[in-house]
Amino acid sequence: MNKAWIYVFLTCFFEIIWVYGFNTAKTWWEWAIVVGIILLDFYILPKACETLPTGTVYAIFSGVGTIGTVLMDVILFDGTLNIGMILCIILIIIGVIGLNLADNKSEKNEIAKGAA
Repeated sequence: MNKAWIYVFLTCFFEIIWVYGFNTAKTWWEWAIVVGIILLDFYILPKACETLPTGTVYAIFSGVGTIGTVLMDVILFDGTLNIGMILCIILIIIGVIGLNLADNKSEKNEIAKGAA
């Protein structure tokens, strides 16, 4: 597995953790942990962009964050989930996949032009 994809996974994981912290932190030291996780997250995010297209990385980061936040709200904090939300989650997933495919296609075109 490419190291950059590990960074993408980690940044998505840490984003979900700090969003959870926003909902649960009450003391100064809990908030300090949340801020530390945010700083770590924003340290890892650019590392993924060093190798992968920034658009793809950010689409995955924001998509996982959005979907993860909605699901966390429903599962952990008794939020509601309706058909509209499910359809929007599906659109986000389609968009992230589409951006990834488009970025990969443009990279292959650039490599082919460089070889010619």
